Amino acid sequence: MNNLSFTPFPKISTANYYLRRLSINDDKEIFILRSDERVLKYLGKPKAKSINEAKEFIDKINLGIEKNEWIMWVIESKKNNIFIGTICLWNLSADKTKADIGFEILPDHFGKGIMQEVIPEVLNYGFNKMKLDIIEGEVDPKNIKSIKLMEKYGFEYNRKLESTVVYYLKNQNRTIK
Repeated sequence: MNNLSFTPFPKISTANYYLRRLSINDDKEIFILRSDERVLKYLGKPKAKSINEAKEFIDKINLGIEKNEWIMWVIESKKNNIFIGTICLWNLSADKTKADIGFEILPDHFGKGIMQEVIPEVLNYGFNKMKLDIIEGEVDPKNIKSIKLMEKYGFEYNRKLESTVVYYLKNQNRTIK
């Protein structure tokens, strides 16, 4: 069993992006992520109806981080410090050896290769810092872009659920590039 601690919060830096903790000041961007039809298209989440729901979501996420139940980063541009999206490792198994990866990006940033830079760093964090054995990604089978993105980093098809498919990546003591 892994003893995880997200205190202090683990900031990650890539060539072009900072991965930082979600703050209450991100409420407008979180509201967009959780209410824009283009973002929600394949996620199966209910649409956020108010900025207050976004604030409640931020509080919930930060409480889970404090309890070491999950980790979520805001993806922020180094160039102009704007919020681009989020990426997380959540749904940790009871023994803390398996987690799900999840990511969302604001529509203005679709198709710019941002996740190709960020995902390897999050996978490396999950495998090398959290000591996860497996990272899974559950995805709508129609979300071909996300499936191809996961496959690029070695994720393999695992199983079909009711309306989604699950891909997985095993920790083979390697660094993801």
